[in-house]
Amino acid sequence: MTISASPTVRFAPSPTGRIHIGNIRTALFNWLMAKRDGGQFVLRLDDTDQERSTQEFADGIVEDLHWLGIQPDVIVKQSDRFELYDAAAAKLRNQGLLYPCYETPDEIDRRRKRLMARGLPPVYDRSALKLSPEDRARLEAEGKKPHWRFLLPNFAETPFETRRTEIRFQDIMRGEQTVDLASMSDPVLIREDGTYLYTLPSVVDDIDMGMTHVIRGGDHITNSGAQIALFRALGGAEPTFGHHNLLQDATGAGLSKRSGALSIASLRDHGYEPMAVASLATLTGTSLPVEACGSLEDLAQLFDPNTISKSDSKFDPADIGVLNEKLLHQMPYGVAQPRLAQLDCDLGEAFWNAIRPNLNLFSEVAPWAAMVRGKFEAAPVADEDLEFLQTAKKLLPAQPWADDVWSIWTGKLKQETGRKGRGLFMPLRLALTGQTHGPELADLLPILGWEETIRRLP
Repeated sequence: MTISASPTVRFAPSPTGRIHIGNIRTALFNWLMAKRDGGQFVLRLDDTDQERSTQEFADGIVEDLHWLGIQPDVIVKQSDRFELYDAAAAKLRNQGLLYPCYETPDEIDRRRKRLMARGLPPVYDRSALKLSPEDRARLEAEGKKPHWRFLLPNFAETPFETRRTEIRFQDIMRGEQTVDLASMSDPVLIREDGTYLYTLPSVVDDIDMGMTHVIRGGDHITNSGAQIALFRALGGAEPTFGHHNLLQDATGAGLSKRSGALSIASLRDHGYEPMAVASLATLTGTSLPVEACGSLEDLAQLFDPNTISKSDSKFDPADIGVLNEKLLHQMPYGVAQPRLAQLDCDLGEAFWNAIRPNLNLFSEVAPWAAMVRGKFEAAPVADEDLEFLQTAKKLLPAQPWADDVWSIWTGKLKQETGRKGRGLFMPLRLALTGQTHGPELADLLPILGWEETIRRLP
């Protein structure tokens, strides 16, 4: 299965929880690169962990991506592709590059601790390679099942005498990177129960689908060395790598699917705009200003791997709200109209232009629409304001009204009553809207109209 077009990129979450803003950062970087350069975006669900992966989480990931405007060109599940992984594992075994190990996790942990206590790197010593066929048969007769390690090419003649072996690659976000394979343990590719860990299926899929770029978090840089060695062992072309910085909360802690911190589902349920989330997730930790972009197409034009910092970046979740307000305050009526209609709040362009500067969330449209329709709780009239409002009622200009009706009305009121500032505006606001704050009354008055305004004044 080779996917044509260049670049071809993938987002490969495990469906073991809801994705958060840090995960979506990776998805966006891949999506923006693909769309900017006319490539393809693959959603690959890494669901080889059958115990923790669920269809509910897989569906949730697709839903979250769609909400943000990301429509994958291809969706694949690793659980449908085990034959490919089995064939790759067999190829590695035949080459002598995949070998069985029988140490228990406790035994491995004790070895690591002994090495660290001696000031040595906790690298696996490949003792399983010294087992004879008879030794392996005896261990398996005792009920021990092997896990399988990939033999890294970090030696000359004997695997028990490693030497510095550098894997170099040009990272499009961090420049040239070097990983010494001698500093690493042979990675475990297959667990004791026969299930695959991340590494082998990922490399096999990247080869099979013709991935040209792998864009992911900076916590995978070291893994890249072993993965490039595995690409070469399987005869596949290694992709271009890009490792972006990670997002941290205000305390410096990383984000976790298990904690549910800033999950896309929770941000959507809160009522944030998709582009507020996408703008923050993409632009935080870059040299670009964190601004609200109106569309993914606009964001794609800004996206440049060279602008991404090499250091992890803290961000304030409150910034989502700031960007959200800017998007709403700038949103044209043509964009808002279908959503207004869906909420039964489409009272015309003048209404939208009047209320949008007061919105924090789009859902706040509904109370203002209800107010315009007369469905609000009237504020009690203070004794000192009753005569003023009665005068205001008498001085309300007759129809037809122009856009300057508010200034004409309040000009007459100032002259007649001597009131000005808050003393003039607040009683009118309370009488007409029931609120102490809100859209400009100059904008609201023509929307209410003469009959409704007269009805609301005492």
